[in-house]
Amino acid sequence: MTVKSSISLTDDQHAFARSLVAAGRYSSLSAVLQQGVDLLRQRMDAEELETAALRELLSHRRQGAFVDAEQMDARLAAMVAGKRRAHGLST
Repeated sequence: MTVKSSISLTDDQHAFARSLVAAGRYSSLSAVLQQGVDLLRQRMDAEELETAALRELLSHRRQGAFVDAEQMDARLAAMVAGKRRAHGLST
């Protein structure tokens, strides 16, 4: 089902949408705007998923053990040394 709606565009937006129709990329101004709304919905859905994933990650990290800067430096140094050894590089 489609619903008719009245919208306002800036001159630049209208010219751009018209150029897409004139170039044959879309069949009408409505098709251009429908695509724009669909893309906006996809972007917002993706942002919501990313935000939920980040919240989950932060929640998981908060439940873990705290590692201070000195401990992290030591861990990173050990990782780098291990990689160097694995690739036959001097430490």
